[in-house]
Amino acid sequence: MTATSDLGTPRLASPELLRSVFRRHAAGVAVITACGAAGPVGFTATSLTSVSAEPPMISFGIGTGASSWPAIAEAGHVGVHILGEHQQDLAATFARSGADRFGPSTAWREGPEGVPLLDGVPAWLVGRVAARVPAGDHRLVLAEVLLGDPTGAGRPLLYHQGRFTALRD
Repeated sequence: MTATSDLGTPRLASPELLRSVFRRHAAGVAVITACGAAGPVGFTATSLTSVSAEPPMISFGIGTGASSWPAIAEAGHVGVHILGEHQQDLAATFARSGADRFGPSTAWREGPEGVPLLDGVPAWLVGRVAARVPAGDHRLVLAEVLLGDPTGAGRPLLYHQGRFTALRD
C-alpha cells in the first residue's frame, strides 16, 4: 500500500513554529486572578488544565515577564474563571497589557481567601497554590481546588486562530 503524504515540509522548532501550530488548536478561555500587594491582578489564559481529580488540582501557565507574575509568584490562592462566549470584551481586557482590568467596566467582588471573583462567568474555582514549576520563560502553576461554582449561564468562549470565538452547532 502506497500512501501519499499530505504533510508539509517540517520546520525546526522555534517560538514562531509553536505559535503557528497552537493557533490551530482551539482552547477554552479563562481569567486567572489573585490578590497582590498593590491590589487585584489577573490575566487571560488558554493554558488551563485539569490535572488531578483526587485531590482536585488544576494548572495554568504564566510568563515571568507578565505584569501579573509578581503577584502570582507570591499568592497563596488564585481564582480561575471560565469565560462565556458573551465575555469576549472581558477576555480582551485581561489580555491587554496596561489595561485597567479591575476598573468600572469589570464586575467583581472579593471572594474566599481574598481572591477577586469575576461576576457573570459560567464557572469559577478558588485554589490554593501548591507549586510553581519553571518551564522556559513561563511558570506552570499547580493549584489544589478548594471550592467553586459550575452553575453560571452561558456557553464557553474559545480562542482559535488568534481570536476569540464561540462554539458552532
